Amino acid sequence: MGSPLAPFLTEASLPPAVKWHAALRAPLPHLAGRPLARALIRGLLLAFGGAIREVSGLRHVLPVRDPFILVLNHSTKLEALFVPAFLLHARGGRPLHFIADWNFKLVPGVAGIYRAGDVITLDRKPARPRLLNVLRPLLTDRQPAFARAAERLAAGASVGIFPEGTTNRDPRRLLRGFHGAAKLSLQCGVPVVPAGIRFPRHASAACIPELAPMELTFGDPLWPPGQSEPTAAAVRGCHARLMNEIARLSGKTWSNQNKSHD
Repeated sequence: MGSPLAPFLTEASLPPAVKWHAALRAPLPHLAGRPLARALIRGLLLAFGGAIREVSGLRHVLPVRDPFILVLNHSTKLEALFVPAFLLHARGGRPLHFIADWNFKLVPGVAGIYRAGDVITLDRKPARPRLLNVLRPLLTDRQPAFARAAERLAAGASVGIFPEGTTNRDPRRLLRGFHGAAKLSLQCGVPVVPAGIRFPRHASAACIPELAPMELTFGDPLWPPGQSEPTAAAVRGCHARLMNEIARLSGKTWSNQNKSHD
C-alpha cells in the first residue's frame, strides 16, 4: 500500500495548494540516522509553522526538480529559519542548501539548526557587537559561500537564496537586491525558481511583524540563456527578471532604483 504522504515526494498527485501542517506527517528518509536533525526540523515547524497559512506551487521545489536555485523575498528574521525547515520537511529531508549569514550562529541553538539544514554560511556581515567577530573563524568556512553553492549545484543539489540580502519589512516594495543568484544561475546553467511570501493581513501596514500569517507561492522555473561566460549585462538582466517575478508572487513592487543595503 502506498504512503499517503507520497505527494510531498513525487509530482503525480501533488495538489495545487497544501497546508503547512501536512508536512509534519511526511517521512524524512533523507535524514535517516540523524535523529537530532529530525527533531530540530520538526520542533521548528511545531513552534513557528502555524505562521504558514497557505502553500502553492510546491511541485516546483520537489527533489525531482533538483538542481535549481530558489529565490524568495525576506520580510522577517524568523522566516529564515522556519521556511527552510518547512521545505526540508516537505522534501522528505533532502537538503535545499540555503545561504545564510554566519552571525545568526551566535544565537544559542541556531548553529545546530544550520547543521540540521546543511546551511551554507555567508561571512559578509560583521557581528554586533564587533567584539564577537573573534568567533568568525570558528563559525565560517574558508571557501566562499557562492563557490560552495556552485559545488552543491554541480553535484545535483539545490540552493536557496534571499536576494534582498537582509530583512525587509516593507509590505509594498522589495529592495534592489544582490546579483549573486542571477550570476550563479548563469554560471552553472541551472534554473531559478522564484517564490513570493505574502502577508495578506499586513498589506497596508507600516511594517511586517515577526510571525505574521503568510502565504507562500512557488513560481515556474526561470531558465538562463545558454552562454559560456555571463556578461555584466546578462547578470543584470537575469537579476531584474527574477526580482520582478518575486515581486509579482509576493504582491510587492521592484525597481532597480529601490533602496538597497549594498
